[in-house]
Amino acid sequence: VQLQASRGGLVQTGDSLRLSCAASVRTFRWYGMGWFRQVPGKEREFVAGISRTGNSLVYGDSVKGRVTISRDSAKNTLYLEMNSLKPEDTAVYYCVVSKCAYAATTTVEVGSWGRGTQVTVSS
Repeated sequence: VQLQASRGGLVQTGDSLRLSCAASVRTFRWYGMGWFRQVPGKEREFVAGISRTGNSLVYGDSVKGRVTISRDSAKNTLYLEMNSLKPEDTAVYYCVVSKCAYAATTTVEVGSWGRGTQVTVSS
C-alpha cells in the first residue's frame, strides 16, 4: 500500500492547515482511512478516521471540533483540515489505512502507515 502524504509545515497558533494523502484506487475503494500523530517520546495518538464510504467519521478528543476529515473518491485522496491550531498540535502526522472498511481508532486496527509529515505550530 502506497500512501503519499502532503508536506506539513510551520504555522502559527490559530492558523489553519490542510494535509492530504493520496492512495491507490484499490485502497481507497475498500478500506477506511485516517490520521494519527506522534510526539517524540509519546505513543501515537488517534486524530481522525473515516469509513470506506465516508459515512462514518470519528475524531480524537484532543482535536474534536477543530479538525475535519474527508475523502475525495474522484482523486483517491484523503484530507485533514485543521483549524485553530495550537502548539500542542505539533507532531508528526501519519496517514493510515485501516484493516477493514471502518476507521481505525487504535494502532492495532491500522493496516498500513504512511511516512509521516511534520506539523509545527509556533506560539
